Amino acid sequence: MKKIMSTLAIMFLALSVACAKADRPIKVEQLPAAAQKFLESHFPGVKISYAKIDDEFIYKEYEVLLADGTFIEFKGDGEWKDVDCKRNAVPAAIVPAEIHEYVNANYPNTKITKIDRDRRDYEITLSNHLELTFDMKFNLVDLDD
Repeated sequence: MKKIMSTLAIMFLALSVACAKADRPIKVEQLPAAAQKFLESHFPGVKISYAKIDDEFIYKEYEVLLADGTFIEFKGDGEWKDVDCKRNAVPAAIVPAEIHEYVNANYPNTKITKIDRDRRDYEITLSNHLELTFDMKFNLVDLDD
């Protein structure tokens, strides 16, 4: 019985170490090519404060903080996942046209300061702190203040 418990404890410890979150800083050059191109295209000339990798057992994600306070998350392949520009507007080129049109028509004196996308939806935050969620067909599905 003692051997079984020892073996289970060792297996649990080994699994815990293997699945442990490896969150470490990296050089900008170590970001995927798609992430580097995104930064060059949409944030030219903005200094990068830090970049880091979140290397999980099953997947990788990257985080970048720019000197102007913008925080960007990238998927393992380098595609953007979340862009938070704090008080500044998110680059218009990354916001789908349908979402831009909706915001311009319904909230003309605001700007999009954050955008988050996943397989199911887009979530945006406006400068008035209103949060809007759109499905993948760009229909408004949720509104939160």
